[in-house]
Amino acid sequence: MGRSFEVRKASMAKTQGAKIKVYSKYGKEIYVLAKNGGCDPEMNLSLKHLIAKAKRDQVPAHVIDKALDKASGGGGEDYQPARYEGFGPGGVSVIVDCLTDNGNRTFQDVRQCFVKTGAKIGSPGTVAHMFAHQAVFQFKGEDEESVLEALMMADVDVADIELEEGVITVFAPHTEFFKAKTALNAEYPDLTLDVEEITFVPSTHTAIAGEDEEKFQKFLDMLDDCDDVQQVYHNAEQ
Repeated sequence: MGRSFEVRKASMAKTQGAKIKVYSKYGKEIYVLAKNGGCDPEMNLSLKHLIAKAKRDQVPAHVIDKALDKASGGGGEDYQPARYEGFGPGGVSVIVDCLTDNGNRTFQDVRQCFVKTGAKIGSPGTVAHMFAHQAVFQFKGEDEESVLEALMMADVDVADIELEEGVITVFAPHTEFFKAKTALNAEYPDLTLDVEEITFVPSTHTAIAGEDEEKFQKFLDMLDDCDDVQQVYHNAEQ
């Protein structure tokens, strides 16, 4: 339907240090969701989804259990979400989502990633309007029309659906995530979802190459090294 969606699956961590960073980010997010919404995944659907995602990314059970135990204890850190927007190298639109217990520190850390790569951090809303906050599901299939019909029969507000090379991608408003997933599982009990996430989907892409591409990769690597950064969304086309 005229819009492609590039799924960027994080490659499996190759070093112990990279694995620790992945585990830490999941642990922090599980802790926050459990502390705010309850530690029972059956009663906290956002937590249930995140735990399932963590397991798919090979996060050890003890990391998940430790985060849940910490949240149930009632103490611990008071993490708050923080979002930063701006333009990366080559004019790429960027959204950086963080969880922080020290907003000033996190802002300075993220700002340095922008400054040291010639990028420009902006105010809230600078680039958010260039992205759609959507639920995205991707799975193998050949008949997107029947999938669309099943979702519409379940009263799911589908934003778009695509079929490309035997892969179906469904886009829906982020508020429809659990409703859409329930409908898909009900209609196709044996369905394997290769992607099921809430993300920011860019409305347009910015092509980068050469020096800009190198600087942009350095920019992403620096953000990845920031302990408080959870997710980075962008519209770069490399």
